[in-house]
Amino acid sequence: MKRRTDPECTAPIKKQKKRVAELALSLSSTSDDEPPSSVNHGAKASATSLSGSDSETEGKQRSSDSFDDAFKADSLVEGTSSRYSMYNSVSQKLMAKMGFREGEGLGKYSQGRKDIVEASNQKGRRGLGLTLRGFDQELNVDWRDEPEPSACEQVSWFPECTTEIPDTKEMSDWMVVGKKPLVKDREAELLYFADVCAGPGGFSEYVLWRKKWHAKGFGMTLKGPNDFKLEDFYSASSELFEPYYGEGGIDGDGDITRPENISAFRNFVLDNTDRKGVHFLMADGGFSVEGQENLQEILSKQLLLCQFLMALSIVRTGGHFICKTFDLFTPFSVGLVYLLYCCFERVCLFKPITSRPANSERYVVCKGLKVGIDDVRDYLFAVNIKLNQLRNTDSDVNLVVPLEVIKGDHEFTDYMIRSNESHCSLQIKALAKIHAFVQDTTLSEPRQAEIRKECLRLWGIPDQARVAPSSSDPKSKFFELIQGTEIDIFSYKPTLLTSKTLEKIRPVFDYRCMVSGSEQKFLIGLGKSQIYTWDGRQSDRWVKLDLKTELPRDTLLSVEIVHELKGEGKAQRKISAIHILDVLVLNGTDVREQHFNQRIQLAEKFVKAVSKPSRPDMNPIRVKEVYRLEEMEKIFVRLEMKIIKGSSGTPKLSYTGRDDRHFVPMGLYIVRTVNEPWTMGFSKSFKRKFFYNKKTKDSTFDLPADSIAPFHICYYGRLFWEWGDGIRVHDSQKPQDQDKLSKEDVLSFIHMHSA
Repeated sequence: MKRRTDPECTAPIKKQKKRVAELALSLSSTSDDEPPSSVNHGAKASATSLSGSDSETEGKQRSSDSFDDAFKADSLVEGTSSRYSMYNSVSQKLMAKMGFREGEGLGKYSQGRKDIVEASNQKGRRGLGLTLRGFDQELNVDWRDEPEPSACEQVSWFPECTTEIPDTKEMSDWMVVGKKPLVKDREAELLYFADVCAGPGGFSEYVLWRKKWHAKGFGMTLKGPNDFKLEDFYSASSELFEPYYGEGGIDGDGDITRPENISAFRNFVLDNTDRKGVHFLMADGGFSVEGQENLQEILSKQLLLCQFLMALSIVRTGGHFICKTFDLFTPFSVGLVYLLYCCFERVCLFKPITSRPANSERYVVCKGLKVGIDDVRDYLFAVNIKLNQLRNTDSDVNLVVPLEVIKGDHEFTDYMIRSNESHCSLQIKALAKIHAFVQDTTLSEPRQAEIRKECLRLWGIPDQARVAPSSSDPKSKFFELIQGTEIDIFSYKPTLLTSKTLEKIRPVFDYRCMVSGSEQKFLIGLGKSQIYTWDGRQSDRWVKLDLKTELPRDTLLSVEIVHELKGEGKAQRKISAIHILDVLVLNGTDVREQHFNQRIQLAEKFVKAVSKPSRPDMNPIRVKEVYRLEEMEKIFVRLEMKIIKGSSGTPKLSYTGRDDRHFVPMGLYIVRTVNEPWTMGFSKSFKRKFFYNKKTKDSTFDLPADSIAPFHICYYGRLFWEWGDGIRVHDSQKPQDQDKLSKEDVLSFIHMHSA
């Protein structure tokens, strides 16, 4: 075994050191601190020294160098100049060990840099060494006296407009067409809402997060990369929002400047809001004006007009409107604001604290749409048509309201001037502040994070990141929603109504009834099309529903899947629909303890919110029609004998619902809605119903809280009158089986106990 001191072992090490030294010298030869001749001379000397040394000499030299380094470190620490006094002794010793001398560079020949590497002043994600041109000039603007930011902001409204809304005759001469300007002319129920020009839909997501299934939204925006991103609605259920793109519906282009799109969207919204319109409209239109920023107001004038026109088209009387605008200097823009000022009870121009102060963005906020604005709407519609006609010409609409009319309203004019001056002052200071921060990278704004938290706290928004909702299997979600309720309840089957159990429907006023079209199931919605059904038996599993429909997550219903029919004979169409019998949880809201009537009303509201009239390809969701038991005769009026496709031409009993679709009835569900010991009676003297407690003998006309039958009581105590063979409920059916309960038997019993 060879020792390390043997020549054969030390030779490779010496050669390796020699190569490293030569490489280091060749790299350092590019330094500006030493001339090339001295570097080459040093390289030769180094090579000679290394080749002539042995291990013993190297050991002595290392020992001597260590002593010298320690001496230099101590002397450096003791005699450090004030230039390096900011650095602690440890860092100074480390530098001394590497051979550092003040005024010289590191390296054997002091060829390294002599100055300390400066600490980076970099902030944010911009690249190192970034230099912003155009910020080297000085500004004589004092940005430090900017107003103190606050989450509680003050809103300055226009004075209330006392001018009458202009009519068509008055506005007929208001429009002025002239030369297109190339520069700015400085002289010149369910809560229904709409979101236009507002992809990807952040405003809609916020409203639905705030109101949940108590709101229904309609949206129109340009199709393309900035379309609504419903799949990114993490905080709210996008099933409550329905995009509609104007002419062509879901296949339209969403261009709000096209008159046919405005008309189509207006008709769609009115058809689905009982002809009333939405409670409020948010418009957030904008497009890139890169390179033409100073012309933004002129370039976006038609977009602004169409957003105002849409507000007057679909907002209901008393409703509200919010629209993003930019500069409002031209007579055209001011004229549009003046028309809103005439049509709404209150109007203001407002720049929220969340809007970047250095840009010209601001919002026009309008409260309370007045009655009688139809002429203004028609006028703006005509202006938009004119703008489209002049689009590729040298002419343009420069005025929509004469300047003398605007200036004649001194309160309006004064407000506009003050508003523009205030926004300009704020913008100038904000730009000066940006200029100062670019020039001096040590400046910072510590209040930004504080104001952000204050705003979120004031608005009641949790300070946390939006994350995609976690996925869950239907069984786990079911147990989460029922919150420890005994699962045996869900396996209860209804009591069959026969001649022996007929007495159970007394008192008659305690009961409601619904027509059945198939077997009852429980349905759970996990979001979008993730919908599952379960028949209530613990041995059975949740099964994916094979229908094209969508429901908000955290929804639990009692339903039937019914095959609905429309028409007769060969032209008859069949579609599967979800019929809601009762509701347990609606989009996370537990309603099981509510009164049965209230649960049905909430179900109808929920169905309105999730319905998609623009999607005829989707399976419908409906709420069962509920009848008072004493009014059962109304059901038999809706029964007919119809020919069902595939039934060999034999007419079958059919029940026609409110939507003119019919289905084959299987029987009648009878549900008790009053909880024991309470019952209901009818006072002949007062001609109204009252509640009676069988235990305490108390009676009251008001609904006692403990008389409300929650879901599990209604579900457990329900009865089912089966309409099978031998039961005659229509005059055209076969004779009645004498051993079964007939229509006459039931009606006679009801009349006897409700008189």
